Amino acid sequence: MPELRAPPVLHATGAPRSWRERWLAFRHRTVARPGFQRWAAGFPLTRGIARANTRALFDLCAGFVYSQTLFACVRLDLFAVLEPGPRTVDWLAVRLDLPPERCLRLLKAAASLDLLTRLPDGRFALADLGAALIGNPAIAAMVEHHAMLYDDLRDPVALLRGEAGPTRLSAYWPYADGGRPEAVGPESVAPYSGLMAASQAFIAQDILDAYPLGTHRRLMDVGGGEGAFLAAAAARAPDLSLVLFDLEPVAARARRHFAAAGLAGRATAHGGSFREDPLPSGADLISLVRVVHDHDDDTVRVLLRKVRDALAPGGTLLIAEPMAGTPGAAPIADAYFGFYLLAMGTGRCRSPAELAPLLAEAGFARPREIATRRPLLTRLVTATAV
Repeated sequence: MPELRAPPVLHATGAPRSWRERWLAFRHRTVARPGFQRWAAGFPLTRGIARANTRALFDLCAGFVYSQTLFACVRLDLFAVLEPGPRTVDWLAVRLDLPPERCLRLLKAAASLDLLTRLPDGRFALADLGAALIGNPAIAAMVEHHAMLYDDLRDPVALLRGEAGPTRLSAYWPYADGGRPEAVGPESVAPYSGLMAASQAFIAQDILDAYPLGTHRRLMDVGGGEGAFLAAAAARAPDLSLVLFDLEPVAARARRHFAAAGLAGRATAHGGSFREDPLPSGADLISLVRVVHDHDDDTVRVLLRKVRDALAPGGTLLIAEPMAGTPGAAPIADAYFGFYLLAMGTGRCRSPAELAPLLAEAGFARPREIATRRPLLTRLVTATAV
């Protein structure tokens, strides 16, 4: 009699399931049972894991409230108010124009998020996270900016299905829809140019610490906004010639910024669209600071080809932005930027491995990643024009 065998466990697709997948299915069925959850929360060997998972799940549910607590602190300028030192609840209530009981509610919420600390005498003072926000105005600007993102995410399923209609973020970033550059007026670029300037300044020093500019003679920053990155580069490399390329209304703001910073003699700003116009030639280093992830692959191919055409053989391309696959930063690339760029209407975070074939197709060789101080915020990839 032939040996009887149990039929293989199959996927929905009909393919046999691996032992690992069968184990995961069993584990998930077990964890999903309310009775098991109660047991795990009381059993000494699993109690810590169960409580940590409960906290993590609750934090996911309450994340919007946490972010709005931060928003309230930023809107009230609470961290700057506390910079001189601890204050009482009554003093802060008057200063912030809040009823005392509601002021205390905000202060306790901020302390629970490690933005503030409550002293034994009842006064409130800055905690490390709150103090860090004072030195990083770009974070406060992004917190304010998120009001539009939250509005766009009010129905995330409709956004995912493409049924949400025009989003506020797609209107905020005038280049996002690939429309006509000449239709972008000065009034439409002012808000996002200011946000770009603050956010670029936030990461410029990390980029320049990781990639010294001493071997280069001319740097062109494409999509450089008002020139915050080039201004930082100018301070690091006094002999470096500087060029900026962006939409004309943005380039006009950069020219004024360069003049005010005393850089008019060594920094020029060219207006145009990389989709339609050639990039200025003559640079031996071209930077794309948080530009590539704003665009879909077809647009990135056009951009990289334009950059390659503007560089002589041996010239260097520097890409600096948050990237997928960063250890410990999956929520930043996949959740935050995943949905932010979806609401914007274009772009995605890519890993260095995903950038490599796009670079090769455009005519670049020897892609290399250079470590930065804070890879969660920005990673660097360089490549050489061939």
